[in-house]
Amino acid sequence: MNRLIMFFALSAVFLLSFGGNSYAEKIAGKIRIDGSSTVFPITEAVAEEFQKKHRKVRVTVGISGTGGGFKKFTTGQTDINDASRPIKKSEQEKAQKNGISYIDLPVAYDGLSVVINPKNDFVDHLTVTELRKIWQPGSAVKTWSDVRPEWPNKAIKLYGPGADSGTFDYFTKAINGKSQASRSDFTASEDDNVLVMGVAGDPYALGYFGYAYYKENKSRLKVVPVDGGEGPVKPSEKSINDGSYKPLSRPIFIYVSNQGSQKSQVKEFVRFYLKNAAELSKEVGYIPLPDKDYQNSLNEFEKWSNTLIGKNQSGLNVKKASFK
Repeated sequence: MNRLIMFFALSAVFLLSFGGNSYAEKIAGKIRIDGSSTVFPITEAVAEEFQKKHRKVRVTVGISGTGGGFKKFTTGQTDINDASRPIKKSEQEKAQKNGISYIDLPVAYDGLSVVINPKNDFVDHLTVTELRKIWQPGSAVKTWSDVRPEWPNKAIKLYGPGADSGTFDYFTKAINGKSQASRSDFTASEDDNVLVMGVAGDPYALGYFGYAYYKENKSRLKVVPVDGGEGPVKPSEKSINDGSYKPLSRPIFIYVSNQGSQKSQVKEFVRFYLKNAAELSKEVGYIPLPDKDYQNSLNEFEKWSNTLIGKNQSGLNVKKASFK
């Protein structure tokens, strides 16, 4: 009798194991992702881990910028868009026109980092007013001494994200008061690595991009504390999460389309993303959301993808991150 019980127990374990593996093997196909270079490191990390588990799935992750990604997403060319800002009204209208509904899911916090070359020994911090003076449309600032008279009379070489970047949108709104309002005479790129190299190669350069790219290149860059009105604060895991690094802290997102969510490989990928984003976002230099927010997002996604009559917004309270 004991042998018979043991046989059935082992059989059950085998069948459960086989069932789980067969399910993993059934997940196959392509997942098309594009968008923010800021969100890219997290999504790339998630994609790598996901493909280890589901070897018949191919995940492609582009970096055409949040706006460039939305151009594809709102016409059904991609399943998921990485976004470092919320979708714009014009993009919402384009999606609606093309029959694309979506859900947005916050995946981490980021703090836009203002950086200089390590050889720069005179900039101890910058105020929001000084950043506006440097970056506003029609800025007359050409040299460091134009910012503060005691600083060197050396030309500032500026580096920043391109116009399709959500980081560009967020920075210009936070610093200049209006999205896309910026001087145009700077080196722009949707690839943050290009900006890193530019600042690292010029002792009088100034640039800005996502916190993860600064953290990854600490030995080549020097971060500038920003005074948002309550004294200079450096971006860090703590200051970004608690809101003291302002006004340049924000949540970052993935947007999932209705068409994408009906593909088994995309649906499983989003589940995997939300279950692992806390750990993987930290690994690549971003600040995880509270665990309850990931669970809330997962619940909202399951409900929305199963019915496709849900809201365009996930309903999570990200006001703390968005409007510090």
